Amino acid sequence: MRLDARAVAGFLADPGRCRAVLLFGGDVGLIRERSDALTRAVAGSLDDPFLVASLVRESHARLAEEASALSLIGGRRVVRVREAADGLAGVLGQHLGGNADALVILEGPDLPTRSKLRTLLEGHALGAAIGCYPLEGRALGETVRAALADAGLRADADALALLQSLLGADQAQTRSELEKLVLYKGAAGGVVGVEDVAACVGDAAGLSAMEAVSAALAGQVAPADRALAAALGEGAAAVGILRIAQGQMHRLHRARLAVAAGASIVEAAERAKPPVFFKEKPGFIRALGLWSVAAIEDGLAHLFAAEAACKRTGAPDRTIAEGAILRVAARAARAGRR
Repeated sequence: MRLDARAVAGFLADPGRCRAVLLFGGDVGLIRERSDALTRAVAGSLDDPFLVASLVRESHARLAEEASALSLIGGRRVVRVREAADGLAGVLGQHLGGNADALVILEGPDLPTRSKLRTLLEGHALGAAIGCYPLEGRALGETVRAALADAGLRADADALALLQSLLGADQAQTRSELEKLVLYKGAAGGVVGVEDVAACVGDAAGLSAMEAVSAALAGQVAPADRALAAALGEGAAAVGILRIAQGQMHRLHRARLAVAAGASIVEAAERAKPPVFFKEKPGFIRALGLWSVAAIEDGLAHLFAAEAACKRTGAPDRTIAEGAILRVAARAARAGRR
């Protein structure tokens, strides 16, 4: 079955007779949160060795064995499958049609849109598929405003734009960062400014990664290289940098479509979602003049391929991410010279 968004909370608290749940989508933090919630609801804890089994990619072959195993102390077992792949569809179909009542939770952030697992579980009465997507646009803005309003705070326009550029890819991290911001401002209430956001939201690595991506999109190769080296030196994850780049290119894509529909470049930058932080605006306007819609789509495909390459076992992920961002910068620089 495919769950309506309004039914997700109730299902996480009580999945009933459901035997397999697929958690898919780009928000890895939300996938993990929901997997934890389902595990607690069925097994009572996350680490009971008799009731909870966790399978990583290298141990996927044990799924049939773990799903059919009986608990030595009674109670319903949970089998958590990390990095779920379509190759598990056959085993999962057997589990759904068998007698074992273990709940199999499949965490599949990288599954394709037409995934066999998703098709199987959406169409089966004892299966469920739940999308876990990053917050963006209006939903992200409303989440930020609501979290601050609950503490008697509000963000000025530039602080809100900066928050929306830094947050959203991971809902668990978004909540954590907003809680830090609320604690930083204290109980006095008031207005959150850019300096408050810069002081406590994200970290130096995240801000350096943002600078690297912004410079790359504007065709500024040397500044992008310096900021990228700083981000990696400060501990930024390779995949995290690539996802920041993907998010920024998606925003650029929406703005470029607005230009194609008749808006001026400045108007498109002013209306961009998430909003463009004022210090970003000159670079964003420059990038809008350098990238066509087709070039952006090609660049996104390149970044997605780089992310997939980073996730291969033993891959030099930092080198792959660095090369991908610098190729984006070089492409924009060539466009600027034409």
